[in-house]
Amino acid sequence: MKYILFLKQCLRSREVHLSLLLILVLGMVGIFIGKRHLDTQQKAIAEVKEYQVQHVDRNVALHNDDLGLLLYYVKFAFINPTSPLAGLSIGQSDVNPSIKRITIKTFEAQKYDTDLINPTNLQSGNLDFAFVLIYLVPLLIIVFTFNLLSEETETGTWRLVAVQTTSKLGFIITKLAIRLFLIIVVVTFLFLISIIALGAPLSTNLALMYAMALLYVIFWFAICFFVICFKRSSGFNALLLLSVWLLMLIVLPAGTNAYLSSKYPVPEALTTAIAQRDGYHTKWDTEKRPTIEKFYAHYPQFEKYGYPTDRFNWLWYYAMQQMGDDDSKKEREALNTKIELRERHSSKIASWLPNMHLQLAFNRLAGTSLQQHLDFLNATEAFHEKLRLFFYPAIFEGQLAESIDWSQFEPEYHATDDKMKPISLVPLILAVLVMVVLAVPKARKL
Repeated sequence: MKYILFLKQCLRSREVHLSLLLILVLGMVGIFIGKRHLDTQQKAIAEVKEYQVQHVDRNVALHNDDLGLLLYYVKFAFINPTSPLAGLSIGQSDVNPSIKRITIKTFEAQKYDTDLINPTNLQSGNLDFAFVLIYLVPLLIIVFTFNLLSEETETGTWRLVAVQTTSKLGFIITKLAIRLFLIIVVVTFLFLISIIALGAPLSTNLALMYAMALLYVIFWFAICFFVICFKRSSGFNALLLLSVWLLMLIVLPAGTNAYLSSKYPVPEALTTAIAQRDGYHTKWDTEKRPTIEKFYAHYPQFEKYGYPTDRFNWLWYYAMQQMGDDDSKKEREALNTKIELRERHSSKIASWLPNMHLQLAFNRLAGTSLQQHLDFLNATEAFHEKLRLFFYPAIFEGQLAESIDWSQFEPEYHATDDKMKPISLVPLILAVLVMVVLAVPKARKL
């Protein structure tokens, strides 16, 4: 009965209605944006599967007598399928393409090709569900709790409450619990809507997302409880909590990014591109035999095709293409190492910041993290290498295009590793426990 009265008292406020409605609307907008993103990805995948058949057939008809020229043009699709959970946390997938269409030419020149996207849209980003949860729900919690105790003191009702209630601390915790219940209901409702709208199956990843979301909400309630236990004015509480929000969600993530960017600069991003271009283009002005010799050093199984150097030939041309990758190998490996170091250290730092940990974990569970995109690029490189090894002998032997069964070259799919263990909940649990422990001495004074 007591809890029902507290709930009615809380819901009596028009501001509470408006705040809850605003979060619900923003949450559903985020889910809608995620649904639109998924639909765009699925449409692109369906189109590329149909287009590849037409693309190959058209080029085979045009260049049947010259397989080397045919494979100069023909592109093969490698797809990183989008999980329904990506609709909750779009992550890197709005910047990095989920479909790579590559030729057997130098891979490094195609590795970072991306879709044409309005840079203004990239600058503003997407209002997905993860953004609403991480950035806006804490603001709602602050609005609900900053004057929980100070309002009673400022209106002169705290003395009456202290006389009538058996536990002043219990009174405050009950009011907090009612507000926590309301926020959990809203978050749960949004998760249910997302399951229906996005077609997300019930899975371990979805359960982990939901558990992390609840722990994150509890963490912010613990922060608010710690602040109100100081028994300061409503203005002081609001200012302090907003400062904490600004520090945790804006200042520290930006500072972390600046720190990692300065500690692990990536000049190799430019030098790799230059090395790749020089590795290929300078071969036009050098002797053919040294290029072919380097190619055979990489692929000794093809040395049986000899050293044709008297005129243009596809063996020499694709050997030049291979040199673009080989000559940039050192810079490429240095670049990959720097990016992986950034990702690894950002994950370690995020373990101490619940908001960063939640964002990275959501991206991981949704298959939209930076590390998963790097894994996709590595898998694309392996796919590219498989194509080369299949087509090189046919090209060097002068086979006709019609001698190859082109129906076997359907778009291939990358298997994204999106698994996380329940231990990923530990940083959030520890954050909640730390805030509760810090609040206990102050709470006892109530």
